[in-house]
Amino acid sequence: MDAEKWLNRVYEWLMLKGPGFLLALLVLIIGLWLIKVAGRYLSQVMMRRNVNASLRPFLVSLAVIALRVLLLLAFMQIAGITMTIFAALLASMGVAAGLALSGTLQNFASGVLILFLKPFQVGDNIIAQGNEGTVTEIRIFYTIVTTFDNRTVIIPNSKLSNEVIVNVSISGNRRLDIELKFNNNIPYEEVKKEMEQAITDAGNILHDPPKRIGISSLEPDGYKVMLNLWIQAHGFMDTKMAFQERLMNRLKASGLKLPGM
Repeated sequence: MDAEKWLNRVYEWLMLKGPGFLLALLVLIIGLWLIKVAGRYLSQVMMRRNVNASLRPFLVSLAVIALRVLLLLAFMQIAGITMTIFAALLASMGVAAGLALSGTLQNFASGVLILFLKPFQVGDNIIAQGNEGTVTEIRIFYTIVTTFDNRTVIIPNSKLSNEVIVNVSISGNRRLDIELKFNNNIPYEEVKKEMEQAITDAGNILHDPPKRIGISSLEPDGYKVMLNLWIQAHGFMDTKMAFQERLMNRLKASGLKLPGM
């Protein structure tokens, strides 16, 4: 008798809930297949549009997860499963995860902004968080900068998106400023002539923008001459040191000594 009652209840449930459950199951299977196809299509679209390779997997995964969550909710709705407890549990888990991962999520969002807006790229020389160096990697949560003394600095992306960054190589060239002082008994015309010759001999000084040489200040015991030269941003320090050495040797060879030399 108990078995008969149980079979009757199963039969009633199948008659009442079965069609909705089968429909929900069908929607789930078709939905999972469509989401898989959509994920592949989205990845191909991002590849054609040259979306950063570091960003593509995260965006595709994020879209697929969001679609699967929506599909699960649709499945439960069609199958007639009460979602009140599930929704409350999901909301509480979301709040807890958000609080626990707030810093990580901030770095993730900042990484997405950096990869999309491109304030700097791999190979650029930047000054950030008191460090100057070359960007070697841009990852979704952090950026790796190698300093000129070969230190590897790992900077969270939230620090790079919310604070000042100096990109010293984005324009392709930098200005080199050199100021030298000479005694009043040294003719300025000779100084300028030797400086121009040193610039010509260097060979790696850019002609555009043009160089500038002039007297920057007059003092009782002499005058100061300022050189504004434009050079390639990459290798700036090497070019600067090499030119300063060349300039000093030429001034010495011509007898135009600096004070104290």
